[in-house]
Amino acid sequence: MKQDFYEILGISKSASAAEIKKAYRKKALEYHPDKNPGDAKAEEMFKKSAEAYEVLSDPDKRARYDQYGHAAFEGGGFGGGGMNMEDIFSQFGDIFGSAFGGSFGGFGGFGGGQRRVKGSNLRIRVKLSLEEVAEGVEKKVKVKRKVKADGVTYKTCSTCNGNGQVTKITNTILGRMQTAATCSSCGGSGQIIDHRPADADAQGLKVVEETVSIKIPAGVENGMQLKVSNKGNEAPGNSIPGDLLVAIETKEHETLKREGDNLHYDLYVSISDAVLGTSKEIDTVGGKVRIKLEPGIQSGKILRLRGKGINNLNGYGSGDLLVHVNVWTPKELNKEQREFFEKMSQNENFEPKPEKSDKSFFEKVKDMFS
Repeated sequence: MKQDFYEILGISKSASAAEIKKAYRKKALEYHPDKNPGDAKAEEMFKKSAEAYEVLSDPDKRARYDQYGHAAFEGGGFGGGGMNMEDIFSQFGDIFGSAFGGSFGGFGGFGGGQRRVKGSNLRIRVKLSLEEVAEGVEKKVKVKRKVKADGVTYKTCSTCNGNGQVTKITNTILGRMQTAATCSSCGGSGQIIDHRPADADAQGLKVVEETVSIKIPAGVENGMQLKVSNKGNEAPGNSIPGDLLVAIETKEHETLKREGDNLHYDLYVSISDAVLGTSKEIDTVGGKVRIKLEPGIQSGKILRLRGKGINNLNGYGSGDLLVHVNVWTPKELNKEQREFFEKMSQNENFEPKPEKSDKSFFEKVKDMFS
C-alpha cells in the first residue's frame, strides 16, 4: 500500500495551500540530495515528498485524491517513483530558494543555473462502456505530438548564458531594484537552435503520430481525468516532455444505471408471472444471468445481487446489482380478460393485505442505501 500523501508531508487533511507548501519545503530541504549524498532512503523520501506536493498543491488533483485516493492516478502512470530528479527540480525548484546556492541546487547537472522547461500538455477524451468501467481496461490511442526532429542540435543561449532568465536592474526613488524575467530569446530553456533539419519547425520540432497505451483502472467515473506522464509535446533544447491528460467519458448503458459502485436494473413482469412465479434473464456487466422470482412477488420488490456491480476504484470490493421488480398492468383488455379480472376482483385473495414484512417504498430505499 502506498503511503498517504498527507502523512508523508506531516499535515492534516484540512491543511491550507500555504501549510502544504511550507511542509513540503521542510521535507525537501531535509532530504535534499546535496544534504544527503549517496543516501538512497533520503532520495526516496525526497521523491515521495515531491510526489505528494504535486498532488496536494493542485486543487483539482487534491480533490480527486481526497475522493479516490491513489487509485485516482493509477491509470495514468502517476506515482510509484514516477517523478525523477529532473522533474522535481524543474517543477519545484523555486521551493528551495537560495538554500542550496540557487533554485536548482547542484544536483543532476542543474549546477550553473541552466533551466529545463516542460513541453505543453495534450488532452484527449476516451469513451468507455459500462463493462469497461466495471472491470478496468487498457486502451491504445493514436496521439499526434511534437518531438525533437532527428539531427537537431542546440547551443547555449548567449542572451541569458543558459540561465533561461535575464536580470534587469532599475533605478527607483527607493534605490536599485533587481527583477528577473524569462529570456525572450530562448523562451526560458537556456538553449537556442544550432542546427535545424529540413523537416523541423523553427524550434527544431516535428509532429509525429504515436500509439499510446493507457491503463484505466476499474471504477473510474465520467469526467475524471487521468495522466500519462511524458506523452505530451516536447519542448526545444534540454527539456522535459509535457503530459497526456485523458478525460474519461462513459457511455450510457441500455438497461443498467450506475449509482456509485452499485448498478440498478428495472425488471418488468406480467401479473401472471408475479402471481405464479417465474425465472427471468437480466443484464449484468459480466453478461446475462437468470434470476428466480418467487410466487406472489410484489411490485417494488428490490432483489440484491451482491458483487455484480462496479469494482471499487480504491480496491474496496465491488458494488451490487439492485433489481427493481415492477409488475406490469395491461392498459387494454379484451372482453374475456375483463370478465376474468372482474370475477377475480370479488375473490378475497386479490384484496391487498400487506404484511409487516412487506416494506414500504421509503423502507426499501432506506435498506438500499444501508
